[in-house]
Amino acid sequence: MKIGGLVVAVGLFVVVHAGIFAAHPKVADVGYQPEQPVPYSHKLHAGTMGLDCTYCHYTVTKAAFSAVPPTEVCMNCHKQVKVKSERLEPVRQSYETGKPVEWLKIHKLPDYVYFNHQAHVTAGVSCVSCHGRVDQMVEVRQVEPLNMGWCVSCHRDPASRLRPAHLVTKLDWVPDRDPAVIGREIIAAKNINPPTNCSGCHR
Repeated sequence: MKIGGLVVAVGLFVVVHAGIFAAHPKVADVGYQPEQPVPYSHKLHAGTMGLDCTYCHYTVTKAAFSAVPPTEVCMNCHKQVKVKSERLEPVRQSYETGKPVEWLKIHKLPDYVYFNHQAHVTAGVSCVSCHGRVDQMVEVRQVEPLNMGWCVSCHRDPASRLRPAHLVTKLDWVPDRDPAVIGREIIAAKNINPPTNCSGCHR
């Protein structure tokens, strides 16, 4: 009897703490906005200056993951721009020492979820669909839940979320006609059929 009670207590403990972990802002919450080690403004770089997303996140069209830009990418500009800025001192130190800036990951999926950036971006899913208008954010925050229900709803009806692949990083793009019609044309042309079975994302 005592062993049975202990098993139940341990089971409840695990379930409760797993739930707390899953609900923690660092894991799943909309609005998660950590303070980064260097105050980088996407509004300035991607918005005002018009840098394309793929200049820094250069793997999104050819790999499963979106690269966090190495310091060398930052220094392509900052060898000449703001060379004495105190706020950029960690970047300069990183460049000199080879030790990467410890950027904090914002959009985090559980390890048991398989997500391929290349497949989505080349199909015509814009950065905006998952990350919001980062070109208007001084500090990037999570704007979508990124949970299973949210992902599956898109896989079941992707048409309105698709655009021509060359426009995925044009964050201010406004369609000139019904986006669902554009999406259906893309689906037909590319034979897009997102999986809705478990093995599509859990491998």
